[in-house]
Amino acid sequence: MSQVELVEEDVVRGMSLQSFAASALFERTFDEGMALVEETARYLDGRGRDESRTLPRKAALVYAGESMRVTTRLMQAASWLLIQRAVQEGDMTPEDAASERYQLGAREICMGRREDGADILPGKLIDLLERSESLYRRISRLDEVLFRRKGRAPGVKTHFQRLEAAFGSGAPGESEKR
Repeated sequence: MSQVELVEEDVVRGMSLQSFAASALFERTFDEGMALVEETARYLDGRGRDESRTLPRKAALVYAGESMRVTTRLMQAASWLLIQRAVQEGDMTPEDAASERYQLGAREICMGRREDGADILPGKLIDLLERSESLYRRISRLDEVLFRRKGRAPGVKTHFQRLEAAFGSGAPGESEKR
């Protein structure tokens, strides 16, 4: 996580959804996300389509899979950003926006590792993959902070409780207390 991302996360922590949606951070993220959607669509419908036709069969299959991954990431990111914009404009309540229905989805696809052979893909697609992953990760962290979707990392006590549940207590006399 970069220094900028840590600062952004600290800024958002404690903000209401409405405050976040009205913030400069949201505007920058929204503008970046929508511009990336447009840039990716132009590439995939134009130059990318031409570049994919010149690839060997195996690389063309990897291209197809990775172009679907970048599209999925950007659809999820744009959807999330548009929900926050709806809150900002008063078209949706923060409570509705927080519902599971509007969660950032497809994490297993969006955060999965690239397919083998992705290193031989056209440079522009690799750039779009990297930028879309960065955007998706930032939005995922914002989603977690704003909506508390993912609790804090478990502390030592939680780890001990899990170990005890799995293996029982090894402390003498502990079983008699129960």
